[in-house]
Amino acid sequence: MTEAVAFPQDRTCPYHPPAAYDPLREERPLSRVTLWDGRQVWMVTGHQAARALLADQRLSTDSTRGDFPLPTERATAVRRRRRAALLGWDDPEHNAQRRLLIPSFTLRRAEGLRPRIQAIVDRLLDTMEAAGPTAELVSAFALPVPSIVICELLGVPYADHEFFEEQSRRLLRGPTAADTEEALKRLEDYLGGLIDRKRTEPGDGVLDDLVARQVQEGGPDRQELVQLATILLVAGHETTANMISLGTYTLLRHPSRLAELRADPALVPAAVEELLRFLSIADGLLRVAREDVEVEGVVIRAGEGVVFSTSVINRDGSVYADPDDLDWSRPARHHVAFGFGIHQCLGQNLARMELEIALGTLLRRLPGLRLAAPAEEIPFKPGDTIQGMLELPVTW
Repeated sequence: MTEAVAFPQDRTCPYHPPAAYDPLREERPLSRVTLWDGRQVWMVTGHQAARALLADQRLSTDSTRGDFPLPTERATAVRRRRRAALLGWDDPEHNAQRRLLIPSFTLRRAEGLRPRIQAIVDRLLDTMEAAGPTAELVSAFALPVPSIVICELLGVPYADHEFFEEQSRRLLRGPTAADTEEALKRLEDYLGGLIDRKRTEPGDGVLDDLVARQVQEGGPDRQELVQLATILLVAGHETTANMISLGTYTLLRHPSRLAELRADPALVPAAVEELLRFLSIADGLLRVAREDVEVEGVVIRAGEGVVFSTSVINRDGSVYADPDDLDWSRPARHHVAFGFGIHQCLGQNLARMELEIALGTLLRRLPGLRLAAPAEEIPFKPGDTIQGMLELPVTW
């Protein structure tokens, strides 16, 4: 057994798992890793074990438990005191929260948004082209696409995007526990005020629907609405923005695969699915065992922490041939980039739609797109947050 490595680790290449995890890829299905506070926990590295454990309700997502594994000191400072809506609750509370939102995130609802998403993408590219032929793609395109979409879906004024994008950045990346705590408070105060206004000035967003349901049916309460709004707003733009930026960088670093997409745009949906597997930007799902759980001959004892390295799980060579290669022809839909089980990402239909439209239109509109700086000099995010590019200078 390899000596326990530290978790999380920075990636050495933005689209590959951290090099320090390489030995763990050969030790499927589970390995021991060490957290920031010296605690050793299980890291799931095997695909079959991951899907079994993510669907097993003997593993809890309640971060307020003293034995819950948290990857950083700043995360511990916040999540020990309060649970995030959806992500931090087990059934039956989780199921009740999820039922409130399912009608707003169906495949049919996402398809209905296609024309509006296309219009948003086209307008942003019009602006970018007019100011070109160079751009910083994160701020000009990758971030505003999902920010505008989630604002319109939820009923949040996009005029406030600079405020909530900055608070989201501080919430996810700190750098200190004080930054994280202050950002969460400022976001919740902002969304609480917005929810209060919607009681007398209703609109047609998801938050308006939830407020109306609260008034008519007596639930959920205000604090739960604020927590739901916070997780939807942050997750709704951060994850997709990172996929657009890192997906674009990855395509530009794989010119033969990029050429295939340019030659056959019908490959874009398959390419999005493969990029979701390949990039695994939410790399480190967290659980704690409520009782002993055995998986593939390994016993996880009650109270032991479990982390799921999606980047390693989605590179399991027993499931994916040549897993470190991009391959638009592989059946990649059974990846765990969106998680699995009852906590599988509620917004995955919307995310796929946004990625297909954003990446497909970007490639079509800018056939000469290329990096405007040496690849190794372009900064990307550290390993203790959602993976993606800090900036992405491009030209065409």
